[in-house]
Parts: sequence; structure tokens; C-alpha cells
Amino acid sequence: MGSKKRSSADSSEDVEKKNHTDSFMKKKKKSKRDKMNADDSDAEAAAAPHPGVACTGKDMEKRKKRKASDKERKRAALDNDGDLPRPAKPPAAVVSESNSDGPETSSAAAASSSLPELPLSYFRDLASPEGSVREAAATSLVTRLQEIQKQYEMLPDKESVDGGLMLEAEKNDGLDNCAPHLRYALRRLIRGVSSSRECARQGFALGLTLPVSLISSINVESLLKLISDSLSVSSSMKGQDVKECLLGRLFAYGALARSGRLVEDWKSDKDSQIIKEFTNALIGLAAKKRYLQEPAVHVLLDFVEKLPAEAVVTHVMEAPELHKWFEQATEDGNPDALLLALKLREKISVDHPVFGKLLPVPFSSGKFFSADHLSVIGDCLKESTFCQPRVHSLWSVIRDMLLPEAVVQGEDVSSAPSSSKKQKRNRKSNPIEEEATNNSRSFCEIFMEGTLLSSSHDRKHLAFDILLLLLPKLPASFVQHFLSLKFVQCLMDILSTKDSWLHKVATHFLAELIDWVKDDDTKRVAVTMALQKHSEGKFDNITRTKTVKDLAADFETEEGCTLFLQNLMNLFVDEQHVPEEPSSMKWALEPSSLNSDQSQTTDDNSEIGSNEEKDSIGTTVNSDVLKSWVIESLPGILKHAKLSPEAKLRVQKQILKFLAVQGLFVASLGTEVTSFELQEKFKWPKTATPTALCKMCIEQLQLLLSNSQKIENPIPKESGLEQPEDPVSYFMKFLSTLQSIPSVSLFRSLNEADEKAVKELQETESKLSKEERNCGLSADASKYHALRHLVVQLLLQILLHPGDFSEAASELSVCCDKAFSSSSTDGEGEADGEEEPAVMDVLVDTLLSLLPHSSAPMRSSIEQVFKYFCQDVTNDGLLRMLRVIKKDLKPARHQDDQDSEDLDDDEDLLAIEDEEEEEENEEMGETGESDDPTDDSETVTGVARMAVDREAPENSDDSDDSEEEEDDGMDDDAMFRMDTYLAQIFKEKRNQAGGETAQSQLVLFKLRVLSLLEIYLHENPGNPQVMTVYLNLAQALVNPSTAESSQQLLQRIWGIIQKKIFKAKELFKDESIELPALASLLEKNLKLAAKPFKSKKSGVDPSKKMQSAAWNRHKMIANLAQNSTYWVLKIIDLRKFSETELEKIVDVFRSVLVGYFDSSKKSQIKVDFLEEVFRRRPWIAHQLFGFILEKIVNPKVEYRRVEALELISEALRSLAPIGKETQEESKKKIKSHLVKLSHFIKVLVTNMPEKQARRAKVRKFCGRVFRMVSSLKLTKSLLKGLGEDGQTACETALGHLFMNLKNTED
Repeated sequence: MGSKKRSSADSSEDVEKKNHTDSFMKKKKKSKRDKMNADDSDAEAAAAPHPGVACTGKDMEKRKKRKASDKERKRAALDNDGDLPRPAKPPAAVVSESNSDGPETSSAAAASSSLPELPLSYFRDLASPEGSVREAAATSLVTRLQEIQKQYEMLPDKESVDGGLMLEAEKNDGLDNCAPHLRYALRRLIRGVSSSRECARQGFALGLTLPVSLISSINVESLLKLISDSLSVSSSMKGQDVKECLLGRLFAYGALARSGRLVEDWKSDKDSQIIKEFTNALIGLAAKKRYLQEPAVHVLLDFVEKLPAEAVVTHVMEAPELHKWFEQATEDGNPDALLLALKLREKISVDHPVFGKLLPVPFSSGKFFSADHLSVIGDCLKESTFCQPRVHSLWSVIRDMLLPEAVVQGEDVSSAPSSSKKQKRNRKSNPIEEEATNNSRSFCEIFMEGTLLSSSHDRKHLAFDILLLLLPKLPASFVQHFLSLKFVQCLMDILSTKDSWLHKVATHFLAELIDWVKDDDTKRVAVTMALQKHSEGKFDNITRTKTVKDLAADFETEEGCTLFLQNLMNLFVDEQHVPEEPSSMKWALEPSSLNSDQSQTTDDNSEIGSNEEKDSIGTTVNSDVLKSWVIESLPGILKHAKLSPEAKLRVQKQILKFLAVQGLFVASLGTEVTSFELQEKFKWPKTATPTALCKMCIEQLQLLLSNSQKIENPIPKESGLEQPEDPVSYFMKFLSTLQSIPSVSLFRSLNEADEKAVKELQETESKLSKEERNCGLSADASKYHALRHLVVQLLLQILLHPGDFSEAASELSVCCDKAFSSSSTDGEGEADGEEEPAVMDVLVDTLLSLLPHSSAPMRSSIEQVFKYFCQDVTNDGLLRMLRVIKKDLKPARHQDDQDSEDLDDDEDLLAIEDEEEEEENEEMGETGESDDPTDDSETVTGVARMAVDREAPENSDDSDDSEEEEDDGMDDDAMFRMDTYLAQIFKEKRNQAGGETAQSQLVLFKLRVLSLLEIYLHENPGNPQVMTVYLNLAQALVNPSTAESSQQLLQRIWGIIQKKIFKAKELFKDESIELPALASLLEKNLKLAAKPFKSKKSGVDPSKKMQSAAWNRHKMIANLAQNSTYWVLKIIDLRKFSETELEKIVDVFRSVLVGYFDSSKKSQIKVDFLEEVFRRRPWIAHQLFGFILEKIVNPKVEYRRVEALELISEALRSLAPIGKETQEESKKKIKSHLVKLSHFIKVLVTNMPEKQARRAKVRKFCGRVFRMVSSLKLTKSLLKGLGEDGQTACETALGHLFMNLKNTED
């Protein structure tokens, strides 16, 4: 409770100047006790004391003395807690307090003319956090006050009641017609709105609104003065107290405005000044603190909405405080004044001088967003950042002015698929849309870019907030204005720095932007174009996101793809307009094309300008990076689109035309050429496109054609309907048509050989197309179709790399011609004599020559051609491919030694060297390694020829056919080509440091040839040549230089051998391979499996990485040897050799076991591997069981005796299976080996190993043998074989295990 001043005189009442929520002074002592009761009741009701009046120390001391002197008198009126008042002298009760027991007790005895009581619980409930409780309390309060006021007005002697029941209501407050209860309630409610406790402001404001609205006895002018006096600010108040007081006045004014009494009073008396006073009070309050401005404006605007325009003009607009506020607004940067001015102008719809500089005269949206006016109100707009993170209400009004509903609805109608061209033309001429466009452009340039984006972080934050506010209504055509150059660059700068203060803001904005465009292709196109255009095509790279990539991948309809294509082409030729008719316009009539630097000259040869001239032309409007993004985006448009085959073909053709025009042709005169045959107009940019972009167009054209070949699904033929043209046919016709236009020529000049090759390829494609149509749906049609794709890819490759492919093109044309002429004779080229090579040999040679420096699309076409022709590949062609895999570029000092060693190693099928001297002498890392086989930028033209032809005179080491493959009969031309390619290889090696380039290119070439071999093995699993492929691949895998050159190459070879040979569904059949050759191959594999790991012998300790790589290679070779053994044994089983012939195979394994038991280190063969051999081929185990028992008794290394126990166990399982049907036969077999078995057990238990794990293995093995012997009833024979010494040793070593055996003796 606040302090109360007490007058020394007793004659008149003192009205307290600084009001407190619970302070009120009375003149008479009798009313003082009632006052104290009321104060205590207020404290009980939790009404917070008014923060506006500060209690000084002097006042507090006086109060303490006064309480001490009046203690006896108070004891009669108050109980111990001060909660329950006692009846003292006769004042009538005006308020009541409900204690915890429930019944209300009167604060004094009721007078004869007493009024109904006013429960204080109403005020307590008004501060409840529950809205329903507050509403119920406010309703109950106003109902009780209405009842009290009604009875009060019926009293004959109101003065006597007022004199006796004054409580806290003062006589001079202007509320003379109100009952004391009502006057008390009003003052109590006014004090309550200044309390910050829970929801007191909301509840007391509601409680104040209802009585003012419903009780007409309340004088509004007096109430307005009471609010000002009760919640005035004094100089002694602290910051929080001032804030509470000012907020209380704001809520009180809001309650008064919402009550509607001001409007009613004006209607009853239009000369009343109450509205002007209210406006002055509210604006005066708003001028005190910035945080009060916006809510005060909203209170005033809510009030203005209820007023007629006449009252607004004559009263609100005439308020002096409003005049002053508007005059200072532009200088102070007051966004709330601007908001109020805009809303008042909207209400009265006329210009008024009170607006001053805030609004232009005459007012219009165009003038409001003009550069001059935006510069005037710029500070008002900027200062709206004070309310962040909330967006100021002003921006909702600005949004509606920038984007009127007519513009938004018109955009929605025009973007609908059913909208007609006429509607779109009308939309273009709509003045409202034109004005909105100009306003948006001016707003973005002057304010967004010129003010916000070049300022502080807060104002940049405001720029993002404004655009997010605009997004729901923003038409797609307006995106280009808001996503401007400076805005996109600001966005990229923030996103590229994760520790930026605005990074989360920018990330949120980008997420909302993507969500906004997800269901609208037009908006998606506009956003994608804006982001890329203003980032020069590097938005994703700079921001480290996938924004543009994801946006470009979301087009799923033909209309969306078409619109995106049109915008990409316009961007390429730097056309700024956005097409209006994406779904119906013939956008192919305006394809963006290759830049021609000489397009405006009259020189006949201007289109053949050199690359240097093109690259030296001035900078284009859009950067090369942006144009490169356009080119790269075109083939990917259809990747995620869910289109029908017809729609997809239409889009493919349009992309194809664009790439062909841009990448292949230039116009000699002007930048536009019209084709009357195609009825289309083609456009070229005014500036020159660098040669690199021209090449990129050709590469993307190759990729488009390659993708069309992969996904081609021809439309089924129906009677009477013509098949649509495939992309290859369409491209070739389009190419021929453009070549026939006089003013159009190829973008680069070709030499005579290339021109001839291009013409030959065009003729060849035409022939292939005819043959394909004649074949219908037969298998030959697929061959011709694959050849056509290869021909087109080769034609584009000639234009991409002139001078490199003319010879290969001629050879391919010859192959196709011979394929036509030999189709009736199965294409056997050897029938005419040795001088005429087979067509397939020439084709394979041509394909190999194309592989080294071919692009990925061209390699795909080569693989498709090889897939359809691989069944006809000759042995010579296959060996040429395999020699590439085995080829190795050795340093000069090692070349001769290596060649001689290879020639002397004829008997070694897998090139296994026991001592590995060469491997120990060579340095690790001598050759380059390439881990990216798809990089086609650097390849050597002659690697293929050299790798194929260089090894022709050498021994191929291919089993029985090795001697027949020497000197494969290269003619003079082939030898000449070999020398040329070798010269190119060594030239490259001289130009590159360390010669690593040639080696890495050879690795790439090998990987590409391996892809062809994989296709061959997949298509020909039963071909006898599978063995030839296996031998050569295995030899390449074992070769140390393979691992040194590339681990990827090593893994690739191993994967092909494993998946396409060892795990092939069909095992090849070749009766020509004799058993000795298979036995020799088996022996080599077993030696390889037993070969120990040897580390490098070098003066420098090898690194861990090198050791790990060597160990991994060793494990891979061992795995190869083991799987090769299983594979060879499978082949042997299928051949059904006799037991006598199979003895050679047993001898091979016998020699392996001899090396295992008699050698300590030389043989490292795994027992698990031999155990698996015995499991798969039991007949080997049967033949070797006795031999193993002999050798295991006395091995050179003791631990191998225990290690080989599992081998004997597996042999025993296969030799003597337990079963009733086979028991007698098993018994005979075991009995024949029982003596050796008994002797082995005796030796085993006599020499028990020391290690616990090995001792456990021995016990396990013996237990298994004892159970088998017992089941076969051979216990007595075993014990006899053991003898006394053996039995004693078994009892000692095995204990109860052996005793159980003896107990089962027959």
C-alpha cells in the first residue's frame, strides 16, 4: 500500500494528488476505518499497488507513528490478520470480501438505504491467466455494477449515501451521477490495467470496457481525465514504474476506444470535443516512448474504423498532437506515423494537409513509390527495424499497395493452363499491372537495394522479412524485380559464411522460397533464372547448397519443361523478357544459338573466324560460366520429368535443335536466319561464344543422343500409323537442312580429310537407317540402330576434335558397307584370302582405336555396338583386346630385361616368378595411377594401336595356343600406324613430367577395354574363348605392374574374373583343352595359392600404405588361385575323365601336400582351402587319405601336424559316411587305413603340443575318430594298432575320452 497524507485540519476532505491503487484519504476518523478496511481488502484481492507513486522515507515514518498511536482504535475494527472487518460504527457496507470459508461477511452494518454489495473476488478473477475466468468475472462485475447503479439512481437522497459511503471515490472526479460502488470500481479498474501481474492488464481492460459501454451514467470526459490523473508519471518514478504506468494508460485508452461510447457521444453531439481530446491524449502518449507508438496507432485505427469519415476529418485530423506528430515524422523516421497516415488516407479517400510530407499530393501508388517520395520517407521505412524479429504492421500496408488484388488475381488467371492468348494480351495492357510493375521495380531499386541491402545486419534482415511477407501474393512476373542482383549477391554472401549473424535468417528464407515454388512451375522457373543469372551460374557453388540443382530437377510436366527451356535459351542469347505462353507457343522458333563474332560483317568467310579471334571478342552480357550452366542443364531437364514417350520426344527434339544450332553453326550475316523448309527462325547472340562453349554444346548433344539410346522405347507400330522419327534421324535431317542454308555454315573450318569423313558418315547413316527400316523388328535392326548412334557420335567427335578421327570414320564406314554386302554370307571375311581381313577384325580394331580419347557418350555407343556384334568377334580380335590389358609401359632401363624374361617364361601360364627378382628391384610408384576412369580430357591417340599391335610378335602365353599367336600377320599399314602411335606416346611422355600421363592414359584405356570384355563374357558365357580371356586376365592380375599402376584396374580385373567367369551361370564347353593342360593350369594355381608373402627388398623401409597395398594384392592373388582351382576342378568333373586320367590331378595335389609337410616356409597353402577342395571333390580326398596319414606323422614343422587335423577329419567324413546302408562299405575303407590311423594317433598323443588351444584340437580330433571307430565296431582293431605304449599315452593325454572308448570294446 502507498502512503497517505493526512491533513491537520478536520474541516474538509483532502484529495490526494498522487493516486495509489489502495490510498484514499478521508476527512472524518469514522470513515478512516472503512478506508483501512478497503485497503486491506484490496491487498487481499491481489490488486497490485500503483507503481506510479513512490513512498518516501518521511511518509513511511509518519505512517508508522500514526499506526502506533491508533493501535487501540484499530483493534476494535480489525482482527489479528486484518482480513475480516468488524462492525464498528454505522457506515453501510459497499464492498464485501469472501473469506476462505465461503460466506460473504459484511464490512459494516447495512444502513436503511444500503446498496447491494460489490464482491472483491471479481477483481481477483480479472487477473486470472484463464481467459474464460476473466470473461466471467468481467460479466459478473458489470452486471452487479448495473444493478447497484440502477438502485442508486432510485434513491431519494443520494447525498446522504454519498456522504456516508465515499470510500475511495472523490467528489471532484466528475462522476457525480455514479454510485460510490461504480466510482470505486472504475478507479480500481484503472489502477489494475497498470499491473504486470499475470494477465491483469487484459482482464482489467476488459472489466473497464464493459461498464463504460453499458452504463450511460459514466461521463467519458471525466473518465478520460481520471485515467490521465490516476496514471500520471512523476519525476520520482523509476524506469519500470514509468513503463507500467504508461502501458496502463495505453490499455485504459484502448478500453475506452473499444467501448463505443466516444462514437455514441459524437453522434449525440457532433460539436463535442471528446474525440479530439481522446486523439490528443493517445498521440501524446505515443510520443513519449517508441514502444508505445505502434500499439497506440492500432488503438486509434480501431477507433477510426468505427467512426464515419466526417468525424475523422473534423475531429481526428484536427487534433493538434496529430499535426505535430506528422510534421516531425519524416525527420524522426517514424514508421507508425506513416502507417497512421496511410490508413487515415484510405479512410477519408481525400488528400489532407495534415499528412504533410508523408503522403504525396495528389496521392497515388505510383507517386508514393516514386524515387523522390521514397527518398523522403526512407527514414520512416528504415526505422521499422526496431521491432525485430517481428515485422512492423506498416509492411502489410505497403505489401497491399505494391501488389493489389487485381494484379494477384490477374496473374493467377493468366498462369492457368486454360488461359487463352487473348487473355494474356489483355493482361499485358492492363494499366494496374503496369503501375504495379513500375512500383515494384522502383521500390526494389531505391529502397531494398539502395537503403537496406547496403546497410546494417538489422536492415538486411528486414529486407528478407519484407520479401517473405510478399511471397504469398507475389506474382511470378515480379520475381525478377525482388530477386535482384544485389539481393541475390547478399544472399550468397550470407549463405557462404556459416558463422554469419544472418546465416539462419538466410537459410530460413531460402527454405521458404523453395517451398513457395514447389507447386508452380512458372514461379520455379522465375526463381531459378534469377538465382543463376545474378550469380553468374554459380549459386550452388558459392552457397555450398543444391538449391538450383533441386529446383531444376522438379519439373515433371511438359509445360514446365517447355517453360524452363525457353527461359534457358533466352538467357543464353541474353533476351531479358520472360515468355508469356510456355505451353502453346512455338518456343523452338527462337532458339538461342552459337555466338558469332563476325555475324554483322559482309565477308563471305566471316563465319570461319579463328578460335583466337572468337576468344578475344569483348565480354558478353552473361558470363561464360552462366552460359555453360545453361548448356549443362539442358540434357538433365528430362531426367525427372514424368512425360509420355511422345511428349518426351518433342522436348528432346527442341533441346537437340538448340544444341545443334549453338554448337555447330554460325550465321555469316546478322544474328537471325529463317529456314523456309523448317519454317523456323534461328537466332544467334550478338557477341561471340568462346570455342569452349561450342565444344560444350557438342558434348551435351552427344550426351542427349546417348541418353535417348539408353531410354529408347519405340512406340508400338499400329496399322496405318507412321512411326515417329527417333532423335538420331531427326538430328541428321536437321543437320543436312542447316548445311543447305547459304548464310549458315559450320562454326569451324574442316580440312579435306575431315570433310570427306563427315560426308561419308552422313551417307553411312542414311544407308543404315534404310536397312534398319527394312529389317523391321528383327535382331539385325538393333545392330543397325546401334551403328547409327555410333556414326552420329563419331561425326560429332570429328567436329569436336578435327584431325583425329577421320581415319577411324573411314574404317567405320567401310565396316558398315561390308556389313551390308556380307549380310547374306554371314560376313566371313577370311573366305577371300588372307590379305582381306575379316569385317569383325576391322570393326574391333576401329572400336579399340576410338576408345582412348572418346567421350562418355561415345563409349556408351561403342559398348552398344560391341554388345550386338560380340558373338561374331574372331579369336584374333579377342586377342587384340587382351593384349591391351597385359600391356605395360616400362621405363627404358627395364624394358629389354622384361621382354626377355617374358619370352623365357613360356611354361608359366600365369607369369609366376618364384624369386620375384624384378618385383624386388622395381620401385613402388614408378607408374602413375588414375582413380577416375571417366576423365576423358587427356588421352593419347595411339595407346590403343600401340597396345594392340606392339605385342603381336611377342608370345602371348595363352596355354596351348601361345605358339600359334606369334606374328599375327600385320601388314605394312598396321606397322606404320604402330610407329606413329608410339611416337605420339613418347612425345606425350617427354612433354609431361615423369612420364606419368602416358601410364595413366593407358590405365584408362585398359579400363575401357575391360568393359568390352565384360560385355563379351556376359553375352558368350559358353564360348570356348572364355578360357583364353581367363588366362590373359589372370596373368594381368598377377603382374606386379598392374597393382602399381592402378588399384582400381586391379579390382576391376578381379571383379570381372570373379563375376563373369567363376560365377557364370553357364560353364564354357571346350573339348579341345586336354587334361595335361588343365593339370598344368591346376598346378600353377596351387603353387600360386601356396606362395608366401614377400615384402619389398629396399634400402628404405616401405610405408604402411605400401605394405598394406602389397598385402592386399597378395590376398587377392591367393583368392584368385583358390577360386581358379575350384573352377578348373569343375571343368574337369564335367569332362568325365577316367580314373587313370584323373591320377594326374591327384599327383598335382600330392606334390602340393609334400611341399606343405616337408617345407617350413616355401609352402603357405591354407588348410581351409584344401579342406574345401576335399569337401567339393571327395574323390581327391579318398585318393590322398593314406598319403596324408603317412606324411603327417613326421612333418618338418610340428605345428602343421595339428593344423592338418581338420584336413584328415574332412577326408574321414567323405571316406566313411555314417549310415546303416553304407556301414559295411565304410568299415572296409577305414579298416584298410586303420594301421596308419592308429600309428598317427599314437604319435599325436605321444607328442602332445604345449599350447592349450592346440591340445584342445587334438582332443577334439581323437574324440571324433573314437566315435567313428566305435560306431563301425573297429575299437579292438584300433587298440591293437595302438599297442600298450599307445594306449598308455592315450590314457595319459586323453583321460576319460580314451577310457570311454575302451569300455565300448567289442
